[in-house]
Amino acid sequence: MTLFQIILIVTVSLNVWTVINSLFLFPLVRSPKLHESPSVSLLVPLRNEQENVQGLIASLKQLTYENLEVILLDDHSEDDTYNLLSRQIEGDNRFRIIQGKALPEGWNGKVHACHQLASQASGDYYLFLDADARVAPKIIERTLATMKKHGASMLSGFPHYPNRHFLSHMLVPLQHMVVQLHLPLMVANTTKKPTFTAACGIFIMIEKEAYKAIGGHESVRNSLVEDVHIAREVKKNGYKMLLANITPSVLSFMYDSSKETWEGFKKNIFSGLGRSSWMVLFLSLFYSLAFILPFIYVGVAIAEQNALYLLPYLLTVTFKMYVDARTGHPLWLSFFIPISVMLLIALMFTSMFVHVRGQNYQWKGRSYE
Repeated sequence: MTLFQIILIVTVSLNVWTVINSLFLFPLVRSPKLHESPSVSLLVPLRNEQENVQGLIASLKQLTYENLEVILLDDHSEDDTYNLLSRQIEGDNRFRIIQGKALPEGWNGKVHACHQLASQASGDYYLFLDADARVAPKIIERTLATMKKHGASMLSGFPHYPNRHFLSHMLVPLQHMVVQLHLPLMVANTTKKPTFTAACGIFIMIEKEAYKAIGGHESVRNSLVEDVHIAREVKKNGYKMLLANITPSVLSFMYDSSKETWEGFKKNIFSGLGRSSWMVLFLSLFYSLAFILPFIYVGVAIAEQNALYLLPYLLTVTFKMYVDARTGHPLWLSFFIPISVMLLIALMFTSMFVHVRGQNYQWKGRSYE
């Protein structure tokens, strides 16, 4: 069997597998009908988020769920976050602001902020939301109805990302691709096996009972990928966790610049791979075979004047285009998948080398091992 034939089989398989696998990435219930209205605490940590305050609060004020409290934690912001929050929520008694305590040794900053938020919450459900997120008015009703429908105690999902910079266009939507390619969603969403789990800390709804049972954020206090680790703890303790397609109802302005995009992924990606150098090597080889070599055959097609050699690249495009269509991202991104994958491989190695050299990851003025 030739290399071309191997690549052709791989790219065909990518398309078939992703279409089948995506059927188990369940959507949120479209028209929720709740027979009861449990109390919900919406919890938002903020650190140096002055650019997001107005959009965040405007989004949250449109929420239609009535049995709701919103707690905002200012985590030692060095900008005007606190004052802006105070002005934006004035007169709305659903909202209150708390000041974050000093970060203890051994804690991740965001994890400690979420831990403090949960300690102040009175709801039957906790909805952890990032400051850069914006949500549809009925997101709480739809999420609760979806959890009820599937018997889940936790629900998370990756939002739509309206990116504004080249690097974020190339990298941020890949989160959807990676999940639908690597995670067997039927197993993840129908069993309680901790190994088959993904979550996104931008949006996490969890029952108070399950949250308390796992020891809350304290159980993952030093994690850089606490969202995934919380999801695994939920399953280990016998609760069901659901990964849903929330893109029609949740969006996230995840990074403000290409530099921030690079630094954010660099902080998280190696930890997300279990800090395994072998996994970095394996994925780099697999991605090169599946996404970079097919593009090289475009040159072969031109040189040989044989359109057949275009097929592997076009199949990678259709694979990415299918994922982008389901998650609301621009379809033109799919034609740049070789560039996206090369950047992803470079990021994996960059993140790995920070750890190998004994250096720390830097994020928002804090240092993490």
